[in-house]
Order: sequence, then C-alpha cells, then structure tokens
Amino acid sequence: MSDATYKSGRLGVSLGLLSGLVLLAGCGPKSYKRNADEEVYRFVDRQWQSEFGPRANYRITGAPAAPNDIDAQWLAGIEKAVTEGGVLTIPQAAALATARNREYHLQKERLYTLALDLRLVRHLYETQLFGGGRFLYFNDGTDGGVVAEPNLGFNRLLATGTLVSASVGVRWVDTFLGLGNSGLASIFSGRVTQPLLRGSDPRVVREPLTQAERTALYQIRAVSRFRKILVVSVVTQYYETLELQEVARNAETYVSSLQTLETRVAKLVGAGRLPIEELDQIRQEILRARDAHILACKEYERFLDFYKITLGVPPTTEFNLDAQVFADLKAKSIPDPNFFSPDEAVETGLYRRLELANRADAVLDAQRAVYVAADALRTGLNVFAGGDVTTRGDTRASAGAGLDLPLDRVDEQNVYAKALVLLNQRQREYDLTADTVRMEVREAHRKLRETAQRYQVLSEGLRLAQTRVESTFRLLQYGRVSSRRVLTALEHQYDARNAMADTLADYMVATLNFYRDTELLQVRPDGMWEVGPAAPTPSVPMTANISAAAR
Repeated sequence: MSDATYKSGRLGVSLGLLSGLVLLAGCGPKSYKRNADEEVYRFVDRQWQSEFGPRANYRITGAPAAPNDIDAQWLAGIEKAVTEGGVLTIPQAAALATARNREYHLQKERLYTLALDLRLVRHLYETQLFGGGRFLYFNDGTDGGVVAEPNLGFNRLLATGTLVSASVGVRWVDTFLGLGNSGLASIFSGRVTQPLLRGSDPRVVREPLTQAERTALYQIRAVSRFRKILVVSVVTQYYETLELQEVARNAETYVSSLQTLETRVAKLVGAGRLPIEELDQIRQEILRARDAHILACKEYERFLDFYKITLGVPPTTEFNLDAQVFADLKAKSIPDPNFFSPDEAVETGLYRRLELANRADAVLDAQRAVYVAADALRTGLNVFAGGDVTTRGDTRASAGAGLDLPLDRVDEQNVYAKALVLLNQRQREYDLTADTVRMEVREAHRKLRETAQRYQVLSEGLRLAQTRVESTFRLLQYGRVSSRRVLTALEHQYDARNAMADTLADYMVATLNFYRDTELLQVRPDGMWEVGPAAPTPSVPMTANISAAAR
C-alpha cells in the first residue's frame, strides 16, 4: 500500500467519525420534544395511583393525548351542541372546563416542568455520553497540514458514589511540503473515583433524585386535587348562576300574578266594592316587581359571563343554563344527610386528603435532609485510579487517595442546623394542615345538615304560602278580604320561592363541598364527578405514623 493511500485511509477514518458525530448532532427539536414527552409521562403514569382518580386529562397542550382524554373532536361536538341548542348542561360545563380552564392548564404545565426537572436529575445517574471533535487546515507559509481530532466518551455516577469516566480520542496529522510529522494516534483514558466515608451512603448519593421524584409526585397529587376543586367550582357556579335564573323567573311569575290581581281588583273597584287606593297600591307593586325582574335578569347575565371565564370560553359565547335542573330538584326530596357521622367524615378526610399526604411526605423529606446534612459533617476520604493508553504502546497509570479532615465545617454546620429547624417547621405545617382538614370536614358536614333542615322548613313554608294565596284569592272574589291581604300573600309566596331556590342551590353546593373535603369525590374522564368508595379508617392516626418515622 502506498504512503498516499495509507494517509488517505486514515483521513477517511477520521472524517467518517466526524461525519457520524455531525449526523448525531442533527436530531431536530421535534424528536427531542417527543422524547421529553415520553419520558415525562412514563414517570407520571407509573406514579399515578388509584386514589388519584382516573388517569385522564393531565397532559399539556402539544403532548400526545392519553386514551381517556377529552379530545378535540369530542370538545367540538360539545361546543356545537351548546351553540345549536342554546343550553349548557352540567356535564357539558364540566367537560368544557376540564379542557379549557386556564388555571388547570397551569397546574398541568407545572407537573410537566417538574417532571422535566426530574428527568434532568435522573440523567446525573445515567451514562452520559459526550462526543465531538474538530477538523483543521493550517498553512503558515513554511509548513502546512490537516488535523482531524474526533473524540467519544462517557461519565457515569453509581449509587455508591463511584464516578466512572472514560474517553477515546483519535488524532490524525499530515503535513505538506515534506516538512513536519504525520501519523495517527488513538488515546484511551479512564478514571474511577470512590468515596469511602462522606458521600458514600447510597441514600445520600441518591437524595437529589429521591427529592426530585417526591416533588413531581406531590404535583401529581396537586393536579388530581385541583381537578376535583375545579369540578366542584364549576358545578357550584352553575347552581349559583342557575339560582339567579330561577330568581328572575320567580320575579316574572310574580309580575304575572300581580297583573292577574290587578285585573280582578279593577273589576271590584268598578263595581264599587273596593276603594281605588287598593288598585293604585297593586299597580305600584307591579312596577316594583318589574324593577326587581330587570335587576335579576341583569345579575343572571353578569354571573353567566363570569361563569364563561371559568369555563375558558369567550363571554360573547351565547347560551343559557338548563332550567330543568331546578325543576328536577324540586320534584325530588332531599335525602337524609346523616349517612356519615362527623367523626367518620373527619377520619375519612384525614386518610384520603391528597394535600395532607403531601404534607406528611414533606416531613419525611425533611428527615432525609437532616440525614444528608449530618453526612456532610463527616470526614471525606476518596480513592481514585486512572490510566491512559496510546496506539504507540505508551501507557500511564495512577492511583491514590484524598483525605478531607472535618477541621472547618462551618457551612455544613449551618446547613445541618437549618435542616433541623426545617424539620420542625414541616411537622408544624403537617399538624396545621391536619387541623384545617378536620375543621373543613366538620364545617362541610354542618353545612350539609343545615341546608337539609332549611329545605324541610322552607318547603313547608312555600306550601303554606301557596295555600294562602289560593285561599285569599277565593275570599277576595267573594269580598271577604281586601286586596292588601292578597298582595301580602303574593309577596310572601315570591319570597318563599326565592328562599327555596337559595336552599336548593346551597344543598347541592354543600353536598359537593362535603365530598370534596372528605376526598370521596372522583372526577371521571369526561369531567363529571362521582362518589368514590369510602376509604377504610386507618388503625393508627397519621400524626402517630409521622412521629414514629421521625424517631
């Protein structure tokens, strides 16, 4: 083989390596984004637990949808049905909010970014490949040449704290004008470092990864919890807005009843059986009722626009709420709310509330932080070894140890002292959250019982008011009572109807809040809610478990 052929072959090898590296570097941003999505949601799917509810509608815009997600076609069908029918039902509202609510999107995006952070931390414990090189031509007038230097290698941190690194470099040099040296050299370099004391405990080595995993898990719980809060908020606002629609309808009915009374009284006044002042009073009350109707319609429309913001749709989107919902509620009797005793409800909430689970795990995080900070106070002792090999047969090896005595550990002492303070803070935060859960569940249980009792009282009041209106109308026909008696009865009936609308809405909202605060409420993939199975009461209170772990 000629010298020129040999040189060309060596140059071809080097150029081939450099070309391969360039091709590897040519991966586009789309492939990187797809890989990031896969890594993120592989972790999320693995960490999603059954008590979080169905694994659906938790992926950000632009990522591949999960099988049970509300897709664009389904959403378009809902929007078309609402636009054509002009009425938004509760299931449609829940689906729209699940797909469009802006705050929910922020929660999902926060989960995505935290999972990306976890992916970055996990990469510290994976084999990290590196590669590159350069290709250079030089000519200074008296000497010239071509230099090709590709290189490849990897770094790897093991769970024991061992750091392994290795690299292979290739250098090819040729000169022109018959001057200088030419040749091909390969260099293999390897290094191993192993801590024996400080930093050798696998728990300490893996703590950044452990904490990153826990932080991402907390956000999974936060997304699940927020999804329930969102659905409760959407349905609550639906009932509250629907109540205003019912109030407007009651005002319209009240105006119609007053006009009927006006017609009858006008005949009695014409016959001289009633004074004209009573007719004037009724007409004045009609004007007041019309004014109340105008204000009620305006308030309903205002709340409806606010509701559209919650759903994530433009306020210019025109629709009304389903009035049949209130008609169905009136036709049904409210069930007895004593299906849970207050103590059972509190224990269920303590066992199931997701933010309380996050607080409990935060105490464990603080305990690990104390352990890691204590490890940093120890003596440092590292052993290391390395070697280099070239194609010319040259070798070089090295080995040794490094000692770091704990003579100056002021920074580490401060970190340790702060970790102990943080542990106490996390324990108090858990206790506060647990007490808050107890208070919220007890209040939700009281509100549920209160609204059920008010419903019984106000439904009887409405029945009496309707009976009174009917009887006074009959008595007025025979001239047995004045029109003022009928006017008062109609006013009381109007107030009773509004009170019934208020208590019906309050009861439904109280029911939702109770299931939300006990964490029994589950969100289906379509955005609607259902009541999940009651959790068994833990045999040992959560605070006792945490205290035992702290010891």
